[in-house]
Amino acid sequence: MTQMLPTPTLLTRRLRLRPFDDTDANDLFELQSNAFVLRYWDSPPWSDRGRCERFIKACRQMAEEGTGARVAVDRDSDGAFIGWCHLSKWDPDYRSASLGYCLTEASWGHGYATEAAGALLRWAFDTLDLNRVQAAADTRNIASARVLEKLGFVREGTLREDCVVDGEVSDSWVFGLLRREWQPTSEPVHTR
Repeated sequence: MTQMLPTPTLLTRRLRLRPFDDTDANDLFELQSNAFVLRYWDSPPWSDRGRCERFIKACRQMAEEGTGARVAVDRDSDGAFIGWCHLSKWDPDYRSASLGYCLTEASWGHGYATEAAGALLRWAFDTLDLNRVQAAADTRNIASARVLEKLGFVREGTLREDCVVDGEVSDSWVFGLLRREWQPTSEPVHTR
């Protein structure tokens, strides 16, 4: 029997992380169809709006199956959708999961990715009792690597030619963060 994992709502100083709902489809499509934002992803930008419905359904399925949590990220000051963050591949036996995030180009450079991922990590370590979180980034995506390093992740290695990005073979860095290395920000995260 699977263990359900309710998707949290988390509040930080500037952000609100919450479960996706059907009204997010337009914002989600705008984000996921942006070729520049997805230039380091191993899947092409979306051209089919039906992908939004499937993505949101997959978010709910992750929670129902207990395999992870994917949250929409809104800026608290104006309620604007700025992206999403997730923990996937949750394994309660090994106390591990994988972290990922995708934010709108307009929100880059403001520390939002670090703040959102930090809030989700705090929830994961506190609520899911994780011992290890893993993340990966294309070796050309220096900004994402910096976000992970700010969060305390250690670059553990390079997966050579592990994916194809826009028809080009690409390498990925693998990062790991252990519970004993986790240094949560002093900023509290409020759960609702």
